[in-house]
Amino acid sequence: MSLVLTEIKNKVGIITLNSEKTLNSLSLEMIEELKAVLEDWKTSGEVACIFLQGAGEKALCAGGDVRKLHDAIIEQQSIDGTKVPQQCFDFFSKEYQVDYLIHTYPKPVIVWGHGIVMGGGIGIMVGASHRIVTERSKLAMPEITIGLYPDVGGTWFLNKMPSAYGIYLGLTGARLDGADCKFLGLADYYISSSSKVALLDALDHAQWNGNNHQTVSAILENISKETTTPESQAQIHHSFIAQFEGANSLEAFREILMQHPDKDEWINTGIKSFETGSPSSAHIIFRQLKEGENVSLEEVFQSELNLSCQCCIHPDFAEGVRALLVDKDLSPKWQPATLPDITKEWVDSYFTPLWAHEEHPLKNLGKKD
Repeated sequence: MSLVLTEIKNKVGIITLNSEKTLNSLSLEMIEELKAVLEDWKTSGEVACIFLQGAGEKALCAGGDVRKLHDAIIEQQSIDGTKVPQQCFDFFSKEYQVDYLIHTYPKPVIVWGHGIVMGGGIGIMVGASHRIVTERSKLAMPEITIGLYPDVGGTWFLNKMPSAYGIYLGLTGARLDGADCKFLGLADYYISSSSKVALLDALDHAQWNGNNHQTVSAILENISKETTTPESQAQIHHSFIAQFEGANSLEAFREILMQHPDKDEWINTGIKSFETGSPSSAHIIFRQLKEGENVSLEEVFQSELNLSCQCCIHPDFAEGVRALLVDKDLSPKWQPATLPDITKEWVDSYFTPLWAHEEHPLKNLGKKD
């Protein structure tokens, strides 16, 4: 079974992530297939525009297949725990190459962000030129709960959000719906899922005359007019989020979060993820986003590859996946166990370069072939 299905209709290259059982989670094989198709269609005269979707109605993509990464880490630990498992390196480096390819793609890329879109799914969606959410879209970057951090370009897109939404979402894994995504700049169009047939039909009859981005935009503008975007919970909480703009340390962030007097369900859900998530993750997320405020897209993926590989040789990532997905006891034993236990040296160790600058595996991102 192919993990990526493709067809071309009226110069529209349709890509379907095809692993419905796993909510279209990204495996290394799926990433490699997707990369090959995108590279092939980049210069093909047969394709004017790309439409990317997930199989089934439940998800575009629920993230990376972290269970496989967990197994690779455990196997590597029995040989030499100081070395990054090859499978993890291959997964992250190729995933980020695909994400970067979508960010810089010369043709319009429409992503149908329906259902669950998390972690690696957001990585695929966020760089597209035309990003669609529906009434059933559910987005999040909940990596703090598994000892990881918001990668796949999170350093870039979380820092592009208004106010302190980026740091808040990174540290709490807060869930977003379609209206939230429009407000925060993660999506361009809010369209009813019942309009998908009409959208594909319009693309099927489009005249591709060279200004293809404009053609796609006109079609999506027209169809999105039929749906009213509901109120965004994230936007409603703007005054709450604005308090974090001055938080210049993780301790300050935590204090504002815990001291807020008027806690509702949206805020309490965020507090729970922050409090039960990996303390190491909290520290590295805060530093990642503060240091990455003015970094180029290329440097973002280069630094994230280093950080992700470091997570594979630090204890919390494998432990977080074990607790959530392997043993499912939901009781991770974080090391160190609490926020105050974490030293600057420990956080520094996550950011220690694994490669010299000129040897970085992604050093050629953005350079002409």
